[in-house]
Amino acid sequence: MASGQTGWRTWWVKRRWYERNRRPLRRWRLARHAARGGFFVRMPVEGELLEALDEGRLRIGEGTLLEPGCWLTLAPRARIEIGAGCFLNRNVMIAAHERVTIGDHTMFANGCFVGDAEHRYDDPTKPITWQGFTSKGPVAIGANCWFGVNCVVTSGVSVGDRCVIGANSVVNRDVPDATIAAGAPAKPIREIDFAALPEG
Repeated sequence: MASGQTGWRTWWVKRRWYERNRRPLRRWRLARHAARGGFFVRMPVEGELLEALDEGRLRIGEGTLLEPGCWLTLAPRARIEIGAGCFLNRNVMIAAHERVTIGDHTMFANGCFVGDAEHRYDDPTKPITWQGFTSKGPVAIGANCWFGVNCVVTSGVSVGDRCVIGANSVVNRDVPDATIAAGAPAKPIREIDFAALPEG
C-alpha cells in the first residue's frame, strides 16, 4: 500500500509540473503576455514560457507565432530571444542552458530542435539522467533564415542571416550568411545569389 501511495504521489508531482500550462489561469497569463507583446501562442505549449516571460528571460518579438506543441525550456538563469515575425511550426523545441538568440523573420518547420547544451555521458558511475549538461557556448541564429523539417542546431553554433538549412540536418558548426547547408553534419552546398533570383 505504501509503495502505491508513493507512486501516486510521484505521478501527482509530475502531473502538476508537466501539465501546468493547461491550467486556465496560466493560459490567460500567457495570452496577456502575448497580447502586450504583439505575438501569438497557439495552445498547447510546453516548458517554462510563463516563468521566463514573467522574469524577463524570454523575449518574443511582435508578429511571431508559436504553433501547438512548441516547447521552450530554460535553465534558471538562461535567456531566449526570438525576433519579430518569426514562425515556429508544430513541435519545435528550444532549450537554453545559457543563451539562444534568433533573428527576425526566421522560420522553423515541424520538429526542429535548437539547444545550447548537451547531456553529459562521461561518468560511468552515474545514470546519464543524473549527469547534467555540457555546452560549447550560446547559439545565435540570424534573421530571415529557413530551417526545414526536423533540423537540429547544437551548442556553440552561429548561423548567419538569410540561410536555408535542409530538412533533417544537424548544424554543429557555423554557417555563414546567405548559405544553403544540409546534411548530418550540415555542410555548405552553395551561397545564395540574390541578384540571380527572379523578381516577384
